[in-house]
Amino acid sequence: MDPKWNEDLPIYRQLRDRVVAMILEGVLGDGDALPSVRNVAAEYRLNPLTVLKGYQELVDEGLVEKKRGRGMFVTEGSRERLLKDERARFLEKEWPLVLATIERLGLTASDLLQDTRSAGGKGGKDD
Repeated sequence: MDPKWNEDLPIYRQLRDRVVAMILEGVLGDGDALPSVRNVAAEYRLNPLTVLKGYQELVDEGLVEKKRGRGMFVTEGSRERLLKDERARFLEKEWPLVLATIERLGLTASDLLQDTRSAGGKGGKDD
């Protein structure tokens, strides 16, 4: 996890978001243990209650489960649920803004694909 914190967002929320990113990226998979509250608090010099609050949000969302005396673990299917939710959020909130920009600039699909290929990104048929 990145030790830099954004001043505009509560640390517990940023911690929750970082664990979500780790699940989405496959760093944490189904059944994997999260780092202990104590270890995260010590490593990043955080109050253990801050770490616990971030982890509790994950539990409340059903992404992580507590196992008494053993720790917290990623629940089965968390990555798939997160991908589904993130895709829906992107299509509902971000894509309309991107599409409006594309239309405003008069870009075509080939313009976008060419720019992606030349930037070394994904999406082209050569990838």
